[in-house]
Amino acid sequence: MTEIVEHVHGYTKDKEALVKRLHRIEGQVRGIEKMVEDDRYCIDILTQISAVNTALESLAFKMLDEHVRHCVAGALTSGDETDAKVKTDELMDAVQRFARTR
Repeated sequence: MTEIVEHVHGYTKDKEALVKRLHRIEGQVRGIEKMVEDDRYCIDILTQISAVNTALESLAFKMLDEHVRHCVAGALTSGDETDAKVKTDELMDAVQRFARTR
């Protein structure tokens, strides 16, 4: 008999809240689209774009935090050196990608 193991990610416990947050951000982006269609003032549009960027950045920090606290920490405490290296490398790649967008 084969046992099926369900993998749980660090963000799984907050998945519903994260999805709601993404839907709000999606609504903000649709609002910006409507502002462009309505020929609104450019500074007002830029202000809304900044708000979307801030919301996405906040979400990214939340995901990064969960990755460190769950995935990386779990790999480091597992004793599996290969998994620990993989998770650490993933973390560093994510941090570098995130830093480049700033």
